[in-house]
Amino acid sequence: MASCRLLRREFKTRRVCPSSGMLLRSLSAVDSGNWNLAKFLTTSTNLDDKNHQYDLVIVGGGIVGTATAQELSTRHPQLKLAILEKETELAAHQSGHNSGVIHAGIYYTPGSLKAKLCVKGLAMTYAYCDKHKIPYNKCGKLIVAVDPEEIPRLDNLMERGQQNGVKDLRMVGADEIKDIEPNCVGLKAIHSPHTGIIDWGLVTKHYGKQFESQGGRIYTDFNVSHFSLKAESKEGSTAGMTHPVEIKAGDKQNPVISSRFVVTCGGLHSDRLAEKSGCDPEPRIVPFRGEYLLLAPEKSDLVRGNIYPVPDPRFPFLGVHFTPRIDGSVWLGPNAVLAFKREGYGYTQFNLRDLADALSFRGLRKLAMRHLGYGLSEMYKGIYIRAQVKQLQRFVPSLRPQDVVRGPSGVRAQALDRDGQLVDDFVFDSGSSDLGCRVLHVRNAPSPAATSSLAIAEMVADHVEKQFSL
Repeated sequence: MASCRLLRREFKTRRVCPSSGMLLRSLSAVDSGNWNLAKFLTTSTNLDDKNHQYDLVIVGGGIVGTATAQELSTRHPQLKLAILEKETELAAHQSGHNSGVIHAGIYYTPGSLKAKLCVKGLAMTYAYCDKHKIPYNKCGKLIVAVDPEEIPRLDNLMERGQQNGVKDLRMVGADEIKDIEPNCVGLKAIHSPHTGIIDWGLVTKHYGKQFESQGGRIYTDFNVSHFSLKAESKEGSTAGMTHPVEIKAGDKQNPVISSRFVVTCGGLHSDRLAEKSGCDPEPRIVPFRGEYLLLAPEKSDLVRGNIYPVPDPRFPFLGVHFTPRIDGSVWLGPNAVLAFKREGYGYTQFNLRDLADALSFRGLRKLAMRHLGYGLSEMYKGIYIRAQVKQLQRFVPSLRPQDVVRGPSGVRAQALDRDGQLVDDFVFDSGSSDLGCRVLHVRNAPSPAATSSLAIAEMVADHVEKQFSL
């Protein structure tokens, strides 16, 4: 119990817990030529119960969950570890539906976990990719002020980036902006040469491959429905004492998983997983969809690297930007609108429970009232392409509406408190009950969680070792 109190004090967060689900699959080999990972193959689950007993189980097969599993299996090869993922493959949601940027750590409050983990994570990401020959492009980034009133905010951002230890930042004027991005206009900009692009879904699957190669096991199609503590013994069995946490899936075809300890990295379902283990449901997760435009292939030379706006503190989200992709395409946007489903990538994807949960939460209602005009504007930009292009033309005037088509969407798991404030930093937690003390929850891992994933994994592993005395 003392270790649980220590954990909460160090993380400075409230009590919470997780859920997510999944069926056993094995990760296939990597095609080293084009770095495509083949589909997982479902394996039989009609095995002896001991085959489903683990020292530690990670719930959630996104980039944070797989990085954590890989780190723990590297540190403790003698332990039996498993990942539970509710979809048919890893990286099915946020980890595989993001802009693919390797962030440098400029925006984040100095001293915050976001800032520290991002700066460390960037260096770790490049080193990991070099070691494992995962492709990336260190194409750089410009944060551009196009209006005089944005320049003081840009100067403050430069100071923040320097305080965070971001390497090789420099302020450039209008002429140097043109040297870096010939089609971009601006009065002044921050140039971040170490910002890059990568396929985070591929990275996630590589983490999973490494985890399996070190003896770990991945269950997919395993949608966690219930956490409980076992009875101490049954017919001479000591499983209730050695592997007391029981994890059940909603699908009865899946095995019951038994474990000594659990770490949850549930992303869009992190609050629901918390409730399933008897923890506080807040901060609540509200899904926001970001809709991108796609630049026509023949116009892809309009941008060379990332072009971002100066953040406006009046609004909750960053604003539209230009993002080249590792496959050669260019994404423009996104906007930010309430998703009608936690994994709702389009307006027609709807889930009554998800929508009711969001609309009934007072935090969302307060946020919506404060930013009603902004929210309507974001919806308008999602419906009318020309409105979004107009925002983008502030940076690249030569962009035309006919140069773009509707592109992909992603859903962000935005954590909100009861007062409608965005929970901006990482939130980790553990409960105080007999069950809760055996579960560590990654409650909120916002962008730049992908960039920070290896650094987050180290930190989570440190606390797992301390709390669970591994």
